Amino acid sequence: MPESVQSQLPVLVLGAGLMGRLLALSLAQAGHPVRLVDAGQPDGSGAAAWVAAAMLAPLAESAITEPSVVAMGQYALTRWPQLIKGLTRPVYFQRNGTLIVWHRQDAPEAQRFSGLLAQTGRALPELPKPRTLDGRGLAELEPTLAQRFHQGLYLPEEGQLDNRQLLAALVDSLAARGISIEWNTALTLEQAQDIQSDQGGWVLDCRGLGARADWQAPQALRGVRGEVVRLHAPDVTLQRPTRLLHPRYPIYIAPKENHVFVIGATEIESDDMSPASVRSTLELLSAAYAVHPGFGEGRILELCAHCRPTLPDNLPAVHEVAPRVLQVNGLYRHGFMISPAMLDAVLEWMQQGSTELAEQLQLRFTTLAATPA
Repeated sequence: MPESVQSQLPVLVLGAGLMGRLLALSLAQAGHPVRLVDAGQPDGSGAAAWVAAAMLAPLAESAITEPSVVAMGQYALTRWPQLIKGLTRPVYFQRNGTLIVWHRQDAPEAQRFSGLLAQTGRALPELPKPRTLDGRGLAELEPTLAQRFHQGLYLPEEGQLDNRQLLAALVDSLAARGISIEWNTALTLEQAQDIQSDQGGWVLDCRGLGARADWQAPQALRGVRGEVVRLHAPDVTLQRPTRLLHPRYPIYIAPKENHVFVIGATEIESDDMSPASVRSTLELLSAAYAVHPGFGEGRILELCAHCRPTLPDNLPAVHEVAPRVLQVNGLYRHGFMISPAMLDAVLEWMQQGSTELAEQLQLRFTTLAATPA
């Protein structure tokens, strides 16, 4: 069996994005000496998690992903409050469900989406069931939408959190334990393993696309570009993440605190990190205005673009590439939704030499042998 985390073996974590921060803090809380390095800047804008909407919507996402990701997302809904509770700063978190709406001319798209939800429900019968809404039901949930939409779907128990509050709270909580992130520090996996050879312990590679040159699994990493708009819209009072179904311009609107909204949905097969395009911005803003005219008087806070680290099947993976060397990657667009499950699966392997949780959630987790060397 491997030495447990309680034995306080040192851990070198590459990448201070969402996964890197979560793992570093969990290991530090267990008394582990942790070193966390990142090639980017202290503002965190180099991480895909900085741009994300941070929606926790496993059933809604089931329209585009596999049951394993849905199961990990359902796991996260109860795990996130536990993780947030131990942080030094508050983090906005809610579970008001997800609202799905569509215009009358897009009813076929709604039928297709409903069929996909039904398939997920048969594969994962423990999931909450969607609720069909008529005009009255829609008005009870989101009164301001009732005049523009006459039907919808409500997906109960789904949630969201504030990604930037969480990233800042993780850094603050690490600092409270005497661990600072070494920014502007680029280490290759080979260099990290050289450090491991001298100091022992573990190496956890959580660099996202930064790990592309060192990714040792057969499946290559690629970037999938996403673009989002952050708005301040005082006239909009949406209480829960809302998705507009459309055959060409499907969007999500994630309300944060103080009438700030994150609007997005673009999926572009590109690792281009340039600013958001005019076309995508126009499509996102036009679709948002179609959901609620109050967005027309809102103020654009940011136009953001980033690339999510993605494997060919769009599913995440953990690979042990050498004794006590793990690569954690491929979170795609589901980072906040699946990271608690990946966190706990990695910790279970480090502590117990077990992949039981990974197997239960069908997370791809490959190891060199039954237990680490």
